[in-house]
Amino acid sequence: MIKKATKFLDRRHHSVYVVYLRNPNGDGKAGYYVGMTGLTPEQRFENHKNGIKAASAVKKCGERLVPKLYEHLNPMTYGAAKIMEVQLAEELRKRGFVVFGGH
Repeated sequence: MIKKATKFLDRRHHSVYVVYLRNPNGDGKAGYYVGMTGLTPEQRFENHKNGIKAASAVKKCGERLVPKLYEHLNPMTYGAAKIMEVQLAEELRKRGFVVFGGH
């Protein structure tokens, strides 16, 4: 219980995460979903897949998390996560990937 309370006293308990999407537009091309969460990325991905506050692209096409794209950034404050979610999505779009989320 104390460990859980301590986590929330440290304001850096938010994360950004990236999910690999298989054929999200029906054109055979892969894509990514970028999001932010106060949960662990693994818990949030499971929630998406189980329909809990789920983005439809992740529920239908989400294959796996892509930790190499986000692990080095986490944890962070809520405000930093909001900004980083947008920046990470834009960076992937600039590289030519189809990106959902990131707003």
